[in-house]
Amino acid sequence: MKKERLFPDYIFESSWEVCNKVGGIYAVLSTRAKTLKEKLGDRLIFIGPDCWGEKTCPYFEEDKSLFSEWQVQAAKEGINVKTGRWAIPGSPVAILVDFNAFYPQKDTIYTQLWNKFHVDSLHAYGDYDEASMFAYAAARVVESFYNNVIAKQKPAAKVVYHGNEWMTGLGVLYIHDRLPQVATIFTTHATSIGRSIAGNNKPLYDYLEAYNGDQMADELNMQSKQSIEKQTAAYVDCFTTVSDITARECAELLDKPVDVVLPNGFEDDFVPQGKEFDRKRTAARRRLLDITRALTGDTVSDDAVIISTSGRYEWRNKGIDVFIEAVNRLRLSADQLNKEVVAFIEVPAWVNCPREDLAERLTKMAEGETFDTPLDTPVITHWLNEQQNDRALGMMNWLGMHNAKGEKVKLIFIPCYLTGDDGIVNLSYFDVILGNDLCVYPSYYEPWGYTPLEAVAFKVPCITTDLAGFGLWAHNEAGGHITLDKGVEVIHRTDYNYNEVADDIRDTVIKYANATKQKQGRIRNNARALSQKALWSQFIEYYYEAYDFALNKAEQRAAKTK
Repeated sequence: MKKERLFPDYIFESSWEVCNKVGGIYAVLSTRAKTLKEKLGDRLIFIGPDCWGEKTCPYFEEDKSLFSEWQVQAAKEGINVKTGRWAIPGSPVAILVDFNAFYPQKDTIYTQLWNKFHVDSLHAYGDYDEASMFAYAAARVVESFYNNVIAKQKPAAKVVYHGNEWMTGLGVLYIHDRLPQVATIFTTHATSIGRSIAGNNKPLYDYLEAYNGDQMADELNMQSKQSIEKQTAAYVDCFTTVSDITARECAELLDKPVDVVLPNGFEDDFVPQGKEFDRKRTAARRRLLDITRALTGDTVSDDAVIISTSGRYEWRNKGIDVFIEAVNRLRLSADQLNKEVVAFIEVPAWVNCPREDLAERLTKMAEGETFDTPLDTPVITHWLNEQQNDRALGMMNWLGMHNAKGEKVKLIFIPCYLTGDDGIVNLSYFDVILGNDLCVYPSYYEPWGYTPLEAVAFKVPCITTDLAGFGLWAHNEAGGHITLDKGVEVIHRTDYNYNEVADDIRDTVIKYANATKQKQGRIRNNARALSQKALWSQFIEYYYEAYDFALNKAEQRAAKTK
């Protein structure tokens, strides 16, 4: 007879990105929250850093009445928090903790960490101390809440503490030590040493089995991050990651196979429907093409194919280099295209300011004026600090990509965060996606890949690689091989086949651009259909498996101590 699966009465989940929108983990947690909240209500509690102080956090709605008695007790224990709700669908409880008060105890905390878990914090630098003090503060929140609120309940509540990324590792180990009855889960969304190997232009995949994670950490000055990640993985009740490709990386570099793979789902309630979808797509296309016309002084057809790449400015890991190479090869093969192609790099860089000359020209164009001369540097929308050192502009210049008048293929760098108020585009990222015909994410290092998943949710087919977790998942969904006809083209990528990847991207763009409108429509619909298989309603089961795994471990530990 199959044993009934255990499910927690309380889940505490911590991340540097709770109510703090800085990366992809924000999307993972914020979209998953609604599904879990439906099962747990206010017994699902997220813990994030109080980075805002006296300023208002735009992602957090404070409610001082929430757990007010506990807040008073926590303050007596030296734990200062703000309680409220995360301003996302489901409005789950969020606790923001002030971690600055723990800096004076830092050396003592690190010494205890070494004595109990052999975590090496001696080589710490950069964001290690900040992350670790937050991790410690978050764990103290859980400890205080458990002892003052949950421990009084009968029968004893089943509690899970879930930490995301190495930044929460110290706290996960603290809970493991101080509250052994609480089940712990640790998720690495990308190993710090794997990302570093890839980012330092070393071949990660062909040599993965030959790498020693600790040795590479010494070489790349990553000892402390490697140590906290490796030891947390070793001690936690349930060690998880987001894809099979990263699971392999964990086994080799952290010397610990993962217990459960937790693929990243999403909710699609942010995707507009019906007439609103069409209206927003039309507006985004118009804005992107007007920016192109204003920069280049060229006439660009309304039916030009718009393609883009986006994400963090990780030159090799995100494939920004190969995207530029592919667009250049497309430019040199323009005689094979039936339509113009406008490509965008939507990657935040060190922005100085929006271009006044471009903003002024866009305003005049809206009033009916036309221009037939290019602006200076007609390849970028915002001026950068130290622009002469920017890698994307440098590569474009070296390849002779200057968006000359009459060229059928143009490439434009939008180096700002697309928040809707950047001074040029003035549309949010999700509104900009709608205007695309095709998105390209030729990642070299991508444990999952939210950007392609978001693209297909907006009916925008995409190109990715089989070094991305999402790409491998899409392959599997299609029975082992998927092509653009089904909404996603997954290109084979290795440590060394840069040129083949660039050619494959070029050829796929030509194929899509030259397809009939009816075929493009079918491809777009297939992209949307694929995205529906990655909703949290499909993927949440993996989390239930992880909760059961961790709770069983905690029960076994409790039984041994009786």
